[in-house]
Amino acid sequence: MDLAAIIGITIGAASLVIGFLSEGGHITMLIAPSAMLIVFGGTLGATMAGFALHEIMLIPKLFKVILFSKPINPVQLIETIVQLAEKARREGLLYLENQLKEIDSPFLRKGVQLVVDGTDPEVVRSIMETEMYAMQERHKLGQEIFNQAGGYAPTMGIIGTVMGLIHVLGSLSDPESLGPAIALAFTATLYGVCSANVFYFPIAARLKNLSAKEEIAYMMMIEGLLALQAGNNPILIRERLTAYLRPKQRAEAEAEKEAGEAYETA
Repeated sequence: MDLAAIIGITIGAASLVIGFLSEGGHITMLIAPSAMLIVFGGTLGATMAGFALHEIMLIPKLFKVILFSKPINPVQLIETIVQLAEKARREGLLYLENQLKEIDSPFLRKGVQLVVDGTDPEVVRSIMETEMYAMQERHKLGQEIFNQAGGYAPTMGIIGTVMGLIHVLGSLSDPESLGPAIALAFTATLYGVCSANVFYFPIAARLKNLSAKEEIAYMMMIEGLLALQAGNNPILIRERLTAYLRPKQRAEAEAEKEAGEAYETA
């Protein structure tokens, strides 16, 4: 479970509340059920109007992805592909069919199956890139849902504030109630702006980040599989795939390589 999203959102919300309280405010001043209904209900309704119902029903799954999804470790992925290349070099491509059950990634497993079946390399690339494109489109949907909600929320907050001010202006005969009523009206704007920038947009950014990491992993798999199919030297395959890694990951990959060589010579 990756707690970064929960911790980040909690820190953001807590900072706002603590800052408000440090200026002498009271927590009860931030609680306005009517403003909550206008902002959160309005945002939900507007967001639902822009998507199909089955797409909106994906929201719980998106939260599960945010909290529990583990990006593919690129260093381990390189080791897996290099090991497959070594076995294919020694035993032949057909031998890889025995390794399919040991491959965790469905995408990589499908690619290896295509290679084992003798599919033309260009066809393999085309099929795998189509799979990657479909993955990107699925992920963009989740990002767009939260981006749209983040765009609607501040506007709903302004609408709630205007509605509150209309109520205030209709009660000018009672001057003593104007201050609390105006403060309550602006609470809706606070809800809208805060929810967009502390909740909706950060979640959309996290989904985009996870998708980008998975896209890089898919590109590595495609390059590795095509090199494996072409019979390239496993050392060259490793060097080609290492180009996708960040400097720190390259050091980790080098350590993995040295550990594997030490194990083989032991």
